Formats: sequence, C-alpha cells, structure tokens
Amino acid sequence: MTTHETVPQLLTELDGKPPEEVLAVAAERFEGRVAFATSLGPEDQVITHMLAEAGIDMRVFTLDTGRLFPETYDLIARTSDRYGISIYTYFPYGAAVEEMVGRHGINLFRTSIELRKMCCGVRKVRPLRRAQSDLDAWVCGLRSGQGATRQKVEPVEWDDAGELIKFNPLADWDEERVWRYVRAHDIPYNPLHDQGFPSIGCAPCTRAVAPGEDFRAGRWWWEDPDQRECGLHHRTGAADRPVGDGA
Repeated sequence: MTTHETVPQLLTELDGKPPEEVLAVAAERFEGRVAFATSLGPEDQVITHMLAEAGIDMRVFTLDTGRLFPETYDLIARTSDRYGISIYTYFPYGAAVEEMVGRHGINLFRTSIELRKMCCGVRKVRPLRRAQSDLDAWVCGLRSGQGATRQKVEPVEWDDAGELIKFNPLADWDEERVWRYVRAHDIPYNPLHDQGFPSIGCAPCTRAVAPGEDFRAGRWWWEDPDQRECGLHHRTGAADRPVGDGA
C-alpha cells in the first residue's frame, strides 16, 4: 500500500535525476496505477513529449470544465495527432453543474472566494478525484516559483487530498528552460501564450498579464494572490462540499 512514508525514499532515489528518469521510475514503480494529468500548459506539453519520445506507457488525461478557451480544445486535438495518443477527458457531472448554476448563477465565482472554490470543486476537483480513483500515483507539471502559492515544489510529494503520490518531474525547471525545450523540440502549445497568457485555465477566470506581473496574476485576478488555487494541489475546503449529486 502506498503511503506518505514512500515519499522520502523516492526523493532520495530521484535526487538530481532528469525529468525523463523521474517519469520512467513513476511508470515502472506504479505500473498500471499511475497517470499523467495534463492541463495543456507548456510544462505539461513538455512532459507529454517526454513520455512519447521515451515510449513510456502511461495514461494521459485532462479535465474539461465546460468553460475552456477554444484554443485549448484545439490544442488537445493537435497534441493527440502529433503524438498519436488518446487524451482521456473527464467532465463534471451535469446534474451538479445544473444545480450549482441554478442556485448561485452562471458566474458565481465572482461573488465570493467560497463560491469560486465551489465552482472549481464541481468542475475540476471532483472529476480529478474520479480520475484518481484507481491510482496510487499521478504526474503533473508543477514547478517551483509559479506564483505565490507554488514557491517550493518537490519532485515527489504526498497528495493529502487524493491520498496518493504526486510526481512533479519539472519541479526545478524555470520558465525559460521550459520554453527553450518547447521551441527546441517544436512542441505544440496554446497560442494564447503568445498573447500574454502565461497560465491558462477557464476562460472567464483567466486574463492576460502585463510584463513583470506574477506568473499566475491572470488567474482569478480579483482575489488575494494567496488564494489563487483551484483545489487540485491543496487541501480542499469549500471546493469539496457536496452539491447536487454529491459526487
């Protein structure tokens, strides 16, 4: 059984190892019980490329909140075609979205932090938990320094909310290194990045940022910077409260 006690062992084993080796170890150690969650950001596109180039057999999935940019949907298709992979998509339960919107309005996320986290919970967190239901570990593209909420990221962490191991192969990469890799390997990416969007989520909750602004300043920009997470990478509160079907 995988527990948080596994994390120190993995950190020691993977200390200083390149991302490709972190991915290989994750796939081998948790064969059939690990998956890569991509949000189609440049970091995630790098990881997808590494998995494909190394022939690592790992399920790739994404979360469709129902409010993504058209450019994001196009990128899903382009990525699947480029690498010859299926990107499994998890959607929120329709009944839960209907009840939430009916009770709080279509743009409830602008009303309060609690309601914004509820929206993220219904549209993101619960689908993620369903995707993780048969896993012992998952992989994502978190990096240190991605805004106020992500100052220090380790290559391997214990995910309290999901109760499983989380691998962050690019934990020590900076933004310049990510983009250098993307361009060197001609990796497909979201064209919104060229329009001032360093971090891309749901369309109503994402804006372009000005030069010099924080990496995640365009996400939920009306909130305090310390609150700008959706619950996928933190202990969750309002986002996990049952709405509708209680999924």
